[in-house]
Amino acid sequence: MNSSGDELPDDETSLRSANALDEILIFGSHETRRRFLKQVAGTGAAFAIGPTLLSIPSIAAEQITGDALNESMHVKLKINGRDYALDVDPRTTLLDLLREQLQLTGSKKGCDHGQCGACTVLVNGRRINSCLTLAVMHDGDEITTIEGLANGEELHPMQSAFVELDGFQCGYCTPGQICSAVALLKENHANSDDEIREWMSGNLCRCGAYPNIVAAIKEARARST
Repeated sequence: MNSSGDELPDDETSLRSANALDEILIFGSHETRRRFLKQVAGTGAAFAIGPTLLSIPSIAAEQITGDALNESMHVKLKINGRDYALDVDPRTTLLDLLREQLQLTGSKKGCDHGQCGACTVLVNGRRINSCLTLAVMHDGDEITTIEGLANGEELHPMQSAFVELDGFQCGYCTPGQICSAVALLKENHANSDDEIREWMSGNLCRCGAYPNIVAAIKEARARST
């Protein structure tokens, strides 16, 4: 009925009912259903289109990076006293270069995340995890692996101490342990058992030969003084 008491036509009644439904409360604020649906539609379109737009720069970057990485880089390294001039894929780690390209397999690939120390080598006298560094980053550097410690048939004092005091069991971690221990003595971090354990903590031994490793390092230190 209208204000005069007369009944409204069916069409006008339906229109007013539709207008009433069109006005709703959205999260406590007065909004119209049409406006709300438009906002939802716009947000949905943004979610759908957004990832596509964001992926365009990354795709281009991947293509550029891929083209650049297809080209080898020339590096010069001195490894175990021998000079090498090599063409290296810029993605190659120092460990993979030593093992796969130069067949110096003494350095072991354990965790491949720099956590076990089995890949430890000496670069310019300093111990590093060779799995965490790229070969091309060491152009001109001097690298010593376990194969380069001995003097011909004469073992390095640290190698001799590990053999005599049974500083290894399965031997998988031993090359990294010995390289790290050689650097440890040069760093003067072998003044006590606790200090040796602390500064060798980056080299893990699954067999648990730690007491003998400490003893071998102490023996090598005694021989060098």
